[in-house]
Amino acid sequence: MALFRKSTKAQEETVEESQDLSDLRSAVAKARLPEAAAQTVARELERLEKTDSSSPEYTIGLNYIEYLVSLPWHGFTEDNLDLGRAEAILEAQHFGLGHVKERILEYLAVRTLCGLGDFHILVVDDEPIARANLEYILRKEGYRVSTAGNGAEALERVKEEGFELILTDLKMEKMDGIQLLESVKQLAPQTDIVMITGYATVSSAVDALKKGAAHYLPKPIDLEELRATVSQIREKKRFMQMTRSPILCFSGPPGTGKTSIGRSIAEALERKFVRISLAGVRDEADLRGHRRTYVGAMAGRIINEIKRLEVKNPVFMLDEIDKIGQDFRGDPASVLLEILDPEQNSRFIDHYLDIPFDLSGVMFISTANVVERLPAPLLDRLETIPFHGYTEREKGRIARSYLIPRQLREHGLTHSGVTFTEGAVTRIIRDYTLEAGLRSLEREIARVCRKLARLILQAPGGKDAPEIDSSLVERLLGPPRYRYEPAGSGRQVGVTTGLVWTEFGGEIISVEASLMKGSHQLILTGSLGTVLQESAQTALSFIRSHAEEFGVDPDFFQGHDIHIHIPAGAVPKDGPSAGITMAMALVSLLTGRPARRDVALSGELTLSGRILPVGGIREKLLAAQRSGARTVIFPEANRIDVEGLGDDLREGLEVVLACDIASVADRVLA
Repeated sequence: MALFRKSTKAQEETVEESQDLSDLRSAVAKARLPEAAAQTVARELERLEKTDSSSPEYTIGLNYIEYLVSLPWHGFTEDNLDLGRAEAILEAQHFGLGHVKERILEYLAVRTLCGLGDFHILVVDDEPIARANLEYILRKEGYRVSTAGNGAEALERVKEEGFELILTDLKMEKMDGIQLLESVKQLAPQTDIVMITGYATVSSAVDALKKGAAHYLPKPIDLEELRATVSQIREKKRFMQMTRSPILCFSGPPGTGKTSIGRSIAEALERKFVRISLAGVRDEADLRGHRRTYVGAMAGRIINEIKRLEVKNPVFMLDEIDKIGQDFRGDPASVLLEILDPEQNSRFIDHYLDIPFDLSGVMFISTANVVERLPAPLLDRLETIPFHGYTEREKGRIARSYLIPRQLREHGLTHSGVTFTEGAVTRIIRDYTLEAGLRSLEREIARVCRKLARLILQAPGGKDAPEIDSSLVERLLGPPRYRYEPAGSGRQVGVTTGLVWTEFGGEIISVEASLMKGSHQLILTGSLGTVLQESAQTALSFIRSHAEEFGVDPDFFQGHDIHIHIPAGAVPKDGPSAGITMAMALVSLLTGRPARRDVALSGELTLSGRILPVGGIREKLLAAQRSGARTVIFPEANRIDVEGLGDDLREGLEVVLACDIASVADRVLA
């Protein structure tokens, strides 16, 4: 009896195993896998048939095939190409960011033209009747058709204009179909060619297909087969045009809307949206997956998210790409070289899949605070779109149009009649936030709403909600948290005002210089980086070599030390843009002429006294406005950057463009 029970159990397991494989084969047939995937699955199924179902290898193989079948090899969403609708969505959800919206609308316009463009076919045959018949049939199907009597004439037509498809006879005078095929593939490799001949043989067909022909049709032509072939080629070309997406990188300070506008783009296109954060990712297997030789191997996050969404053309946001890690476990940034390269990602190979998967339809959007941290080969693959910090006026409009209504709604104050005066919004922006973006501003507005909700509930007799003005803001939020150092607070010898750029926006700094008896030392303090220290040494050397021009004793350094300090010593600082600021502080110190604190400077200084261009012009102008500076001095080489900015960024400022240090001294020193 025991032997009988064992035999029955073995038979049941065999039947169950056979049923599993049968179901799997049915699923594979329905999935319409690409050729590479189909061959891999066929080999795996053959191996499973010879494997005991109780072994771990059987389960691993089964899971692998099920994973391949579940991937969206052909699933994609059709884009909504309505430009007006997309523009309305972007405008409704985001204020400003005109250059970003313009890029998305340009993309939609190109996609629309690609979808609406004519499909141009060239018919090549030395028989006039055959040419005329094919032209009539194809024009009736709605295609744009041109004709040529032989291969040489066809080649001239290809040089003059572009064709999506060429239907050519094989045997012709002057130049036959094979010669035309070889010439066209060199001249216009994107053009598909279908060979037509009455002398069809296996060898000629194989030869034509090896040399790049898309299809091979025998004469007499089956019209249904012709229509199906042309339609299939047209759909393939349309799909390739419609799925190829740009690789964008949104760069800028935190809180400027980089992530949120990605969601708006997906909504405008009617695509699915997915976001993964790359901050701190150190193992490249997180993105590319594990090889199936490992126990518990799985696909990477890219393929897993596409499987979850069930489409192969989502909007895929790779957040915080500049904070990706790198250690002994691998270099994830190198994996991104393949994922974010339009020439490579059409055949992306995940280690778990071990077969190519087409990622060219995915619209990848990466975000970074500082793109300079990215490896140069990776940055070269990205189309960088900068997100600048908001002006005070822009923050006020965004707060009134977006942030305040949202916070009132979330705190149950929508119908309470609460209003924020313009002075209250300005007070919150100036005294309680210090940022280029909007996150802190929204948090402070939320704090006001929370405290106001409590006051309304505790008020006797259900007192009406008060109007929120600047005085009530201070009562609710406490003393001002930030006080900007005013740039125009008098004049002082050896102290100048500089403008710097940080990843959080522009800031104003003071450069202080002091002279004392010593032993020819240049003392630099304030957590200065290597480049900033070299800028100080360059400024001192320039002044020593041009002492007489500035009315300075040439021997001023004899028996003295010079100390240059930039306050906020706990904050690391680096960069070349403080060169002219330190030079003017030294000239002021050595001549005894007080420097104007309402003049802010930014520029790199050379040993010959030239002023080289710097970056972050927009952010530095915002910092100058915020601090109350009246005059801003930039390098002449930054003229294009300055003139490209709006008038509101230069409001209240005199912008001076200088070529050399000599032209700056009289404006800075009293």
